[in-house]
Amino acid sequence: MINFNNVSKYYPGKVPGLVDVTLEIPAGDFVFLIGPSGSGKTTFLRLLIRDLVASAGTLTIDETDVSRLTSSNLYLLRRKVGIVFQDFKLLLDRTVFENVAMVLEILGKPDKEIEQGVMNVLQLVGLADKKNLFPMQLSAGEMQRTAIARAIVGGPKILLADEPTGNLDPDTAWGIMDILQEIHGLGTTVIVASHNADIVNKMRKRTLTVQHGKVVRDEAKGHYHLEKHTKSAKGGKHDAAH
Repeated sequence: MINFNNVSKYYPGKVPGLVDVTLEIPAGDFVFLIGPSGSGKTTFLRLLIRDLVASAGTLTIDETDVSRLTSSNLYLLRRKVGIVFQDFKLLLDRTVFENVAMVLEILGKPDKEIEQGVMNVLQLVGLADKKNLFPMQLSAGEMQRTAIARAIVGGPKILLADEPTGNLDPDTAWGIMDILQEIHGLGTTVIVASHNADIVNKMRKRTLTVQHGKVVRDEAKGHYHLEKHTKSAKGGKHDAAH
């Protein structure tokens, strides 16, 4: 369970990143975050991995107050929450296998478990035959699938994806979403920030619309639409449907 309780994040100069957000995301949910660039979607995700700390309010994951985690205990959160970025963030001097394996190496897993774990997730994302290739030998879609494999190899309960289809053609983008749906089907909570209206409209998952740092709409089976920011959205609970 993820719980935002009156969470706000302000950047230097009192610039709002996220404003007074209160909502729950149950375990096993699939959620889209939509909104224009700069609306607060990435801030939302970065708070969940404690790359940022809330300026006000309480953010908990499975009853753990994320803001109160010490640096020495941060690894416990990172085991629970995986993240995929639009620009992949792969190490160019390591093969597909090595990029994924590094997560389990950091966790101190034995070689046999690393071998099995990496091959299992590469099979899941359809890259078992590409394990010895380097990122620059892959297509953009294959690089994104490698990034997904790396994010899930440690068995996180929550997978975050920040514009995972932003650099991909439509067919490849749908392939990535099929993989995310399969991961969700295994019981993982999946939260996807997206500008892809076609994907959001066809998948009809829970959809949070973020504008000016506020969650202005929360729909159980949402579609892609952006509203004018009005006073009626104050408090981030406008037209909540979930």
